[in-house]
Amino acid sequence: MHKIIPGTTLKYSEGAREEAFSLVSPVLEATGGLTLSQLSKLTGLEGTTIQNWIKRGWVSSAKSKRYSEKQVVRILLINMLRGAMKLDDIARLMCFVNGDVEDTADDIISDINLYNMLCRIIFTAEEKGVFGTLQIWGIIEDEISANNEYITDPERLRQASYIMVLAYRSGYLKSEMEKELSAIFQKENKNVNQHQGA
Repeated sequence: MHKIIPGTTLKYSEGAREEAFSLVSPVLEATGGLTLSQLSKLTGLEGTTIQNWIKRGWVSSAKSKRYSEKQVVRILLINMLRGAMKLDDIARLMCFVNGDVEDTADDIISDINLYNMLCRIIFTAEEKGVFGTLQIWGIIEDEISANNEYITDPERLRQASYIMVLAYRSGYLKSEMEKELSAIFQKENKNVNQHQGA
């Protein structure tokens, strides 16, 4: 199911299984941050969309026209959820987890750890063919228990993680449904055009 790393246009690789953000980190370190066009390529988002998220306060502003690790991971998190959630709800959910976008002191988990954790949960659920809510809760519980040392409010994170995983998977299923529907309509239009030309 996971052909790409959530929130990105990057193809899935086993090397990204445990630390998905590790595919992006070396580029950020080598370049001192991503430009808007690089970030657009990484996420598949229009530059105007990213700038709008910054204007709305969902992502902190770029410094010297470069997007830092903190900004990139926040954009990836929003991008991975937007297929099934309203943007305002994503922003509220991110505040539920990590408060003010500019202040890391109120975070219950860093955005990078949150992103990596969500990716591991998604990959595990997909590998096991898990679609039931109880099994997803179990995977979340295992992940939070294994990483409890850097989580300040595990219960709050459990709730948010469950919603985020469901949103990602719902968005993925919606996208797959739209592809299949489009294929049917294209085939139908082709048949209609062939009959009209006969």
